[in-house]
Amino acid sequence: MSCWMPGCPALSMCRGLASLPITCLERAKDLKTRLGILLHKPGLGHGTSGKLQLGSRQRDSSQEVLEWRESFDQLLKSKSGVNAFHTFLKTEFSEENLDFWLACEDFKKTRSKTKLASKANRIFEEFVQSEAPREVNIDHETREITRKNLSGATSACFNEAQAKTRTLMEKDSYPRFLKSASYQDMTKQATSRGTSKRSHT
Repeated sequence: MSCWMPGCPALSMCRGLASLPITCLERAKDLKTRLGILLHKPGLGHGTSGKLQLGSRQRDSSQEVLEWRESFDQLLKSKSGVNAFHTFLKTEFSEENLDFWLACEDFKKTRSKTKLASKANRIFEEFVQSEAPREVNIDHETREITRKNLSGATSACFNEAQAKTRTLMEKDSYPRFLKSASYQDMTKQATSRGTSKRSHT
């Protein structure tokens, strides 16, 4: 836009822009480009592609919720399943069992020998030792085996304690979770979403 008239706002704007450092102008152009990309991204506008993505996500999550009742393994494989189960365990004041199991899973991925030893001690002190702040419900023998394993910490040193805790959750907490009002509500929503999806096709 150009103007030869004196005092023209466009002329003063052009002069103002010319006096700005090049970096500012480049940043402004970059910002404009990014905004353009965002505005044309599917899902952010009102295009059909955004709706299709949302539909497939809902179908996936509905299917996932129903799969949790197939086995405890299915529940533990799902990130949202673990979150839902953790919320339920909090109502029973037994979330330390799942937290210990998750800590053991994370511990197994540790590659550094020095980190392995420090992590092992931290997990033992928090969950395993007698009178630990978040003590898990395992027998004395398993506790002692785990204590001895710490002297030469390997990624397998919590295997027995983790297996006992997992069995306890699977036999005790998991069936109650499936019968809980919160999970029943989730399955009803998932089933109704599936039914309404089928009726539209």
